[in-house]
Amino acid sequence: MLDHIGLCSGDLPRSKAFFLQALAPLQLTLVMEVTAEQTGAHDHVGFGSGGKPFFWIGNGGVPSQGVHVAFACADRAQVDAFHAAALAAGGRDNGAPGLRPWYHPDYYAAFVIDPDGNNIEAVCHRPA
Repeated sequence: MLDHIGLCSGDLPRSKAFFLQALAPLQLTLVMEVTAEQTGAHDHVGFGSGGKPFFWIGNGGVPSQGVHVAFACADRAQVDAFHAAALAAGGRDNGAPGLRPWYHPDYYAAFVIDPDGNNIEAVCHRPA
């Protein structure tokens, strides 16, 4: 099951303004903004509903150069297993398994770059 998806933007303020307007009829709103200082890399804005962002736009990378896909996991062990298996299959580490509390206190995730340059994430939202 997919948890969320992210796209790159060459101009994040422009993209944010566009999606604020374009997604309003779908009742999707800006739920969260995350800074480069928090992520260690780039700024991101997350749109969604019910307090959960699931459509992200970030200023990292070049648009159309790859996407970010996150898969929902049942528990943290599944996140760990995904990370190990993806590295064994030839993926490049893009973030070891661990908490990312700037999203929420129980956000436990791992990231790998696949052979085509896409950022693939496994995430568990449940407490340990």
